[in-house]
Amino acid sequence: MSSPGSRRGAEPDPADLRARLMALPPDKRMTVVGRLSVVQQRGLNEHWPFWAHDGQHMPTGAWRVWIMQAGRGWGKTRAGAEWVSEVARQYPGARIALVAATIEEGRRVMVEGDSGILAIRRGGEEVDWRRDRNELVFASQARAFVYSAERPESLRGPQHDAAWCDELAKWRYGEAAWSNLLLGLRLGETPQVVVTTTPKPAPLMRQVLAMKKRTLTGGSTRANVHLPDSFVADIEEQYAGTRLGRQELDGELIEDREGALWTRAMLDGCLADDVPTLVRVVVGVDPPASAGGDACGIVAAGLDADGVAYVLEDASVAGLSPDGWARAVAECAARVGADRVIAEKNQGGDMVETVLRGAEAALPVRLVHASRGKLARAEPVAAEYERGKVRHVRGLAALEDELCGMVTGGVYAGPGRSPDRADALVWAVTELLLGKRRGKAGVRGL
Repeated sequence: MSSPGSRRGAEPDPADLRARLMALPPDKRMTVVGRLSVVQQRGLNEHWPFWAHDGQHMPTGAWRVWIMQAGRGWGKTRAGAEWVSEVARQYPGARIALVAATIEEGRRVMVEGDSGILAIRRGGEEVDWRRDRNELVFASQARAFVYSAERPESLRGPQHDAAWCDELAKWRYGEAAWSNLLLGLRLGETPQVVVTTTPKPAPLMRQVLAMKKRTLTGGSTRANVHLPDSFVADIEEQYAGTRLGRQELDGELIEDREGALWTRAMLDGCLADDVPTLVRVVVGVDPPASAGGDACGIVAAGLDADGVAYVLEDASVAGLSPDGWARAVAECAARVGADRVIAEKNQGGDMVETVLRGAEAALPVRLVHASRGKLARAEPVAAEYERGKVRHVRGLAALEDELCGMVTGGVYAGPGRSPDRADALVWAVTELLLGKRRGKAGVRGL
């Protein structure tokens, strides 16, 4: 028996069509879409759940604030516009606030943009854009009003059922605008706010992320499969491995800690696209504190003829037995052609050398004793970065996160329990640049 959609003159069921399309490879999917009738194509194009990717679907549960914190091109504007349009359909007569960094950005992006409210109307639904009044009137008689965060007082007084806040992290007077908005968000039974933003370390971002009844979604630029491959490739080539890339492309909120020995700007400034001929290469090792599989920091670095150190690789491992992490050290040393492995002796004493020799008998190992704590011996190495004497290859995000968590005064505020990767780097760079001043760095060769 044939399906209803296969009969001459009958339209296929939209849900069945979507399911069948998604099961096809991308190239065949586009061929099928090209053969659909105009009515079918329009219906498919306007069905937002079909196109939305993870993070763009409205969360379930009792949330008051939905934060979409994501990279450029992820689809934040489209998701925000779709949510506002759905609120207008579901709640006739609703009052909705559209808050942007400026009035012009609210008009140009949220309302008139390629992914704005006017562009995503379904079936030609009526939306009256009264630009001179910064007001949208939907077919349901719901109304949306454009506000500027540069004028927080304009949000003092008006009441709303819902709000969409775009690029919150760049609001000039963010905290005042946000407070006035929330105080007026008191219509309806469950007023809600959607925030779409590329993250930046701003006080308001921290405040909103700390709110109760908030939900967070997001992702990287790569999540949007509708972006041209050439665009993604170009921006990744330019920004991958940098703080700006992690913020603008990956949607990560990256902050500098007060008193940090390393800052994001410092690390961005030491990135190297090319590594010159090296006269020495070493591997620094921070062995696990126990045989139970704690993290083992393994970082390779080299020295060029001008006395500049290059951090080449972070080969750190976790959850391995002594034999496992020793093999990882030996493999790293072989990859980079290391002439020396510098390993801390404190954790396990001569056992460290025995384990390393067991992995590779010819491994050139030198044990060092740490007479001061990790953070204290990191300070002179951080000073070498400030002098421009250390460069990094790209792709060392986990290591750099630990470096930025090392704070003056003996406090570690980075990811994980201990800066094992960072400590391995300190041993390697100390050997390359501070060998003659080892006493000042709290290191004694054995």
